[in-house]
Amino acid sequence: MSATASFAVPTAHGPKDVTVSYARVGRGDPLVLLHGIGHHRQAWDPVVDILATEREVITVDLPGFGASPALPDDLAYDLPTTNSVLGALFEALELDRPHIAGNSLGGLLALELGREKLVRTVTALSPAGFWTEAERRYAFTLLLAMRGIAQRMPVPLVERLSRTAAGRTALTSTIYSRPGRRAPEAVVAETRALASAVGFEATLRAGATVRFTDGLPGLPVTVAWGTQDRILVRRQGVRAKRLIPHARLVRLPGCGHCPMNDDPALVARVILDGSR
Repeated sequence: MSATASFAVPTAHGPKDVTVSYARVGRGDPLVLLHGIGHHRQAWDPVVDILATEREVITVDLPGFGASPALPDDLAYDLPTTNSVLGALFEALELDRPHIAGNSLGGLLALELGREKLVRTVTALSPAGFWTEAERRYAFTLLLAMRGIAQRMPVPLVERLSRTAAGRTALTSTIYSRPGRRAPEAVVAETRALASAVGFEATLRAGATVRFTDGLPGLPVTVAWGTQDRILVRRQGVRAKRLIPHARLVRLPGCGHCPMNDDPALVARVILDGSR
């Protein structure tokens, strides 16, 4: 069930109030799921029911995305701020070092929370930050183009396109390798979420200088990459393995940038294995 949590985040200028939207389901060890830039927590819907058979699953709308309002004007959408926000959210929800899994931006955030020792295990699906400068520019150009198209497209047109597999392919083939599997209502919702994400540009600007440079000693880490990822190409997974030598590197055959939709059973198994 959808809920919100409001809490104070410590800053150099005093505590700031932040509100985050989330959903919580299942029983077992807590597992937090973080989405990518421009997406929302419903990106995880294809795997939530499977995960909830063994975990208490908490899906989160990052600040400025989905149903979560923007950060206060004087807070940046950078890694230190987001770490503080998510750490404060864990406290508000009484989560003591949960397991965490993230996709794209969410994967990078999951790794950073691991670095801060705020989580027990990390599973990162196509995480950001392992790019070369050319790969980063390519990914950001593609993301900005997707955002621009979503903002210009009238909702009735999105709804009409989503009713057919060909239309869903036109709308979402950049992030899914099997877009026809996505439910029409989900395609409409995520297209609107991309168009209305108030934190999009600020998050993208903050990411321009981000580069993952060292490992996470002592923490179980799984890095998984779809073989059909069109945004963050799969060779970045090999780079991640070099930087985090003890990480388990998993190949996701036939999956795109958001593999949860392309192969829910495989992704759920990877996350559950990584959080044992």
